[in-house]
Amino acid sequence: MVEAVQGAGVVVTGAGGGIGAALARRFAAEGARVVVNDLDADRVKAVADEIGAIAVPGDASAVVGAARDALGGTVDIYCANAGVGSGGSEAAGEDVWALAWDVNVMAHVRAAEALIPGWLERGGGRFVSTVSAAGLLTMIGAAPYSVTKHGAYAFAEWLSLTYRHRGIKVHAICPQGVRTDMLAATGSAGDLVLQPTAIEPDAVADALMKGIAEERFLILPHPEVAGYYQARATEPDRWLTTMNHIQQKWEAGE
Repeated sequence: MVEAVQGAGVVVTGAGGGIGAALARRFAAEGARVVVNDLDADRVKAVADEIGAIAVPGDASAVVGAARDALGGTVDIYCANAGVGSGGSEAAGEDVWALAWDVNVMAHVRAAEALIPGWLERGGGRFVSTVSAAGLLTMIGAAPYSVTKHGAYAFAEWLSLTYRHRGIKVHAICPQGVRTDMLAATGSAGDLVLQPTAIEPDAVADALMKGIAEERFLILPHPEVAGYYQARATEPDRWLTTMNHIQQKWEAGE
């Protein structure tokens, strides 16, 4: 059992399935009091009924108040997990870019705005951001997703460096492929890049619990991402050339 989780009031957004549902199940198994949130009221109620959680359906951007009330006034751990996997290029419609920005970044900002003042008064709180390896690297065929996941990672990093001396813990989860509906929706790009090493959502939950126990900011359910991230930073042209070869392979339908 992870001591920091036992008895904690936890909120998980995007918990109607996939990674969010796996996180909620694991928090409940670890002895936390859990609120689950999703736009799909039926799916999130099913998860809540399964694990003895409280369902608060609706937009993740506005869930903090209702979740706090459901937990008796205090949120100890907030998992900003809801996300959209928007594909497309620079030519994707502005509505696509706006939705990706709103869900993948601004929902995190709004949650932090609602939570940070209370956490600073208490001297503690924990913010968990489900980012993606795309936020450290990139993803072919998905400019809105890649760009906004970089934004989500940057915001989590900023929160950590700004508030860690005041008791606020931040974790950024950056998996590659995870066997969820979002992965299935990536089509041929996901088949090429993500499917070969895809993991189950439960493995992401395992990695998060280990990261919380070790108080690590960056959580990599696919450990090899650390090497890719290092290569991107130290040899950017070589890394970009390698990624471009993958892009060409995808375009050729190989």
